[in-house]
Amino acid sequence: MKYLTALFCSLCCLLAHGQTASADITVHKVLKLMGTRFEITVVAPNEEIGYINIDEAVSEIQRIEKIISSWDEESETALINRNAGIKPVKVSPELFNLIERSIRISEITDGAFDISFASIDHIWKFDGSMKMAPDDSDIKKSIAKIGYKKIELDPENSTVFLPERGMKIGFGAIGKGYAADRAKELLVSKEVKGGIINASGDLTTWGTKVTGEKWLVGITNPLNKKKAFGWLPIVESSVATSGNYEKYIELDGKRYSHIIDPRTGYPTTGINSVTIFAKQAELCDALATSVFILGKDVGLHLINQIDGVEAIIVDSENKIQKSTGIMFNTKK
Repeated sequence: MKYLTALFCSLCCLLAHGQTASADITVHKVLKLMGTRFEITVVAPNEEIGYINIDEAVSEIQRIEKIISSWDEESETALINRNAGIKPVKVSPELFNLIERSIRISEITDGAFDISFASIDHIWKFDGSMKMAPDDSDIKKSIAKIGYKKIELDPENSTVFLPERGMKIGFGAIGKGYAADRAKELLVSKEVKGGIINASGDLTTWGTKVTGEKWLVGITNPLNKKKAFGWLPIVESSVATSGNYEKYIELDGKRYSHIIDPRTGYPTTGINSVTIFAKQAELCDALATSVFILGKDVGLHLINQIDGVEAIIVDSENKIQKSTGIMFNTKK
């Protein structure tokens, strides 16, 4: 899962009260969508229009979920998975393009990001029941069907084929960011002046607060989620954070994150949280997980090579590592 500081939420609530600098107001709503917490904030001329805007964003997110959900048996994604090892499945251009982009991210991250990770056998348990690590042979078997290079795409016929029975794709590490982007695009097209869509930490913004100030995002302190390391103003940008501060296990004195490397089957170590900044929430979502898996050195090297993308890493010693373009205040 992805998390942003709860302090951000309190800022949104404060904005909902009267503003004297503008006739506009801020309307805010918290919902459960795609199985997780969504917070949608819009700048609107009045409360009624604000809630209409939010309802339109919700409808768009629900539309996306019906396409990419692997739990919905009628979704295109579920149909692809059911036909693994059987036949190619014709899909909508929207899903085909999302899969293409996902594979490109897999390529630039050397497989640290992989939508075929849904094929894994879940032998690691993060509910406190594990007392020792699984055997190496069991770990190797658990990832046998993972591999983005196996996914067969036919652009001419718009089909997707998973060649091995038991293969699956899933969009848990990119889907919420994609849905947030699409909802934002819809609201921008309807001339909503500004807002934030926060999909459980995959966050995208446009415009400004009703005061004209920039939206402000706090970087969560993994040792205390109610406090922030620092604050960054963001404009027309997106943010995503991956953290191990809620789901992890400790074995023989070593902490293992719930984030599993799809290439090895082992949980990641060495990082407490990764925050990614980019134009699209979809890219932030995917890269936050990828950098967590790649590690701070390789991860920052990758981010420093991608234009328009920045990262803040809090390592296992709670020290901050930053990409070259990051500057932020350590005070609220």
